[in-house]
Amino acid sequence: MIALARKRHIPSGGRSALPAHAISAPDWRTVGRTVVSILAALFLWAGLAFVLDDPAHAPGPQQVLPELFEGLASGKMLPDLGATLWRVGLSFALAMGIGAALGILLGLSRRANAWFDPWLTIWNNIPALVLIVLCYLWIGLNETAAVMAVALNKVPLVAVMLREGVRARDPALSEMARVFGMGFVARHRHILIPQLMPHILAAARAGLALIWKVVLVVEFLGRSNGIGFRIHLNFQMFDIAGVLAWASAFVLVMLAIEWLVLAPLTAHAARWRRE
Repeated sequence: MIALARKRHIPSGGRSALPAHAISAPDWRTVGRTVVSILAALFLWAGLAFVLDDPAHAPGPQQVLPELFEGLASGKMLPDLGATLWRVGLSFALAMGIGAALGILLGLSRRANAWFDPWLTIWNNIPALVLIVLCYLWIGLNETAAVMAVALNKVPLVAVMLREGVRARDPALSEMARVFGMGFVARHRHILIPQLMPHILAAARAGLALIWKVVLVVEFLGRSNGIGFRIHLNFQMFDIAGVLAWASAFVLVMLAIEWLVLAPLTAHAARWRRE
């Protein structure tokens, strides 16, 4: 219904102004620019390391990348990568579920927003380190505390973004749905959620970047495995190349999730705008 309500003018002949392959085919120019940009960043990194000429304090890719590839190829990094990814995934699911429900509620109800907006503002400005320490003190040095600390840091961000998305929706579409006798569930499924998808995906992309950084702090402070724990060990040995190698391993995982999952979902969610 939302696609029909927002349907744009189609030129004579009954065909869309955009060919089918323009929507589904990958944009190879964008892929090429991404590859060139990454290579340029690596060359810049190598150039700075060459100028500084201090491998112990400013290692270049020639020191970090072999350690990274050896750790991945030998499987040494995989258990810790898996532990961190598990914490990221579970925290992400909890934060998106709770934050989305809270944001939609506050966006739909002015009274609820008037009561809880100050709470949300305070919650959103509590430093991540404070929530992490409190969760460890209240719950203990365990997985439950680690996951809760990360999720609690993400919930207010999702809630704010979804609340603003609800406020920015087109109310005429909901009125049209009522005229046609659509029920409560159908209106939310076919009218509200499609309009919120760009905001949901924006919250997911921003939140995923935030979550994995907070997970590293959680692991650094109170876990015995994971990327953050390994970074802590390398920090104690003043092994900067090791710190960069372990951090790069999870950056690669996050980039893969961004490019292979979130970016295609974003394009798919916005397809109705081109119809």
